[in-house]
Amino acid sequence: MKTNNIIISILLITGGLFTSCKKNYLDIVPTDRVPDVTVLSDSALFQNYVINRYMSIKLQDKEGEGTPPGFGRGFEYAMWSSVSDESIYNNDDNTWLIQRGLLAPENTGIAGTIWGRSYRSIRECNYGLVNIMQVPMSEQLRNKLRGELHFIRAFRYHDLIRNYGTVVLMGDKVYNLEDDMTDPSLFTRSSLNDCISYAVAELDSAAQHLPEVNDDSWQAGRATKGAALALKARLLLYAASPLYNAGTWEAAAAAAKVVMDMNKYSIAADYVKLFQNSDNNEAIFSRLYAIGARHVCMEIANGPNGYNGWAGNTPLQNLVDAYEMKSGKPITDPASGYNATTPYVNRDARFYATILYNGATYRGSTIQTYTPGGKDSNDGPSNWNTTKTGYYLRKFMDDSYPIENPWDVAGRQPWIYLRYAEVLLNYAEAQNEAVGPDATVYSAVNQVRQRASVNQPALQAGLSKDQMREAIRRERQVELAFEEHRFYDVRRWKIAMQTENVPAYGITVELKNGAPVYTRKIALTGRLFAEKNYFLPIPRTEIQASNNKLDQTTGY
Repeated sequence: MKTNNIIISILLITGGLFTSCKKNYLDIVPTDRVPDVTVLSDSALFQNYVINRYMSIKLQDKEGEGTPPGFGRGFEYAMWSSVSDESIYNNDDNTWLIQRGLLAPENTGIAGTIWGRSYRSIRECNYGLVNIMQVPMSEQLRNKLRGELHFIRAFRYHDLIRNYGTVVLMGDKVYNLEDDMTDPSLFTRSSLNDCISYAVAELDSAAQHLPEVNDDSWQAGRATKGAALALKARLLLYAASPLYNAGTWEAAAAAAKVVMDMNKYSIAADYVKLFQNSDNNEAIFSRLYAIGARHVCMEIANGPNGYNGWAGNTPLQNLVDAYEMKSGKPITDPASGYNATTPYVNRDARFYATILYNGATYRGSTIQTYTPGGKDSNDGPSNWNTTKTGYYLRKFMDDSYPIENPWDVAGRQPWIYLRYAEVLLNYAEAQNEAVGPDATVYSAVNQVRQRASVNQPALQAGLSKDQMREAIRRERQVELAFEEHRFYDVRRWKIAMQTENVPAYGITVELKNGAPVYTRKIALTGRLFAEKNYFLPIPRTEIQASNNKLDQTTGY
């Protein structure tokens, strides 16, 4: 998050889970570190310390190109979409093993850093919260920073819970190497109810202290009251879901309604521009970037090979088939108007904003994935970067940025962690499960469907509870595509045994007699999901670091 040019490294805080750095035998403080005593005596340095807790460190290859990672994968080479049924990463980068159900404690692929990074961040937040009263500052600033630390700590616990289920609750203590590590509670995974209750309480504390808006432009991208309440609504939605069964739909609906009743957020008119800048009322909490701070540029990382892009996260036919026709009917409905010979005509506008397909207009030209001769196919330049699925990513891309040599001139798009459309869909799902498809459920979903640039027809009246459930799930799939929701949605709904055991489909386009012929294909072989894969395994190194006192996720 580029909110301030100062990035500090605290000597005391550079350790991992349950650790801290000790003075070395020469008793020399490195010149690139700021001692904790200095930070705790200077409110500006302490504030910079808090700001930098929105980021973490690079723990494995292909994380955080240039700028440090934030929460989740975000704009990195292999996105989280590529371990779901949304896309595959064209060049693997340790994603295919997850798609193929080969996750193991010794081989976690791109999912191997969540546990360690989260607990490192929690320890850093604990340090800030334990010491904040020592720092000379106004009570107003102290409360804001306290709220941010509670928010960040809650976000890390939310990430742990949705990936591992039960986790270790550390409380406020800052553990050091010299501490007694024999206490079994240090390695005991609490119940789901306790984990969720703790994280929700953290978010309540954050909301109490955080402002509704960040007035100064340099504070953009930092947590607000709305961010805390929106994350609470998400967490309570997860809690009520079948996988967790640790909460109620009524509580989840009520939490989302609190955010709605703030009357601060709204649906942005333009679905494309929503992801290209932060100047809208839909984004609730985002990571901001600055040109000149090197990081993964979406255009070159995911662009077609005919434009000298690297293909990157290539959409699957599984996702393409989820987009309705402009009539509002699914393509499986005989009355929808869908024609397999012209499969991309008259589809939901979000399809065109999300996916590049054969024949799509792009940067003054046309996407050509057909063979023979298509410039974006294996017959084109840099054919090692040709899509394996027949599609390329369109969402997030800004055509004003160059594809070639984008470094230092491209990549200012925000990564949105929380936005109002999700809140509305969270409410609709929870309210439908709690009381059925009442008028407020229809209103929430239709607000999302009918943003000005999309304008899908309103949902059909008279849907049953089950029909509304399926409509909401489809809406989440297309509206929130590539935003790190699908992976968790199919798991919390406990439908992953169906969705993740379907092959990773793509499309082959052949030019015959001047017309494209579309044939479904398997883009990645061996896709597999087992019951144990509902949660991730804890990396073996973390188990060993606990002297084998930490219980492994069931099934691994």
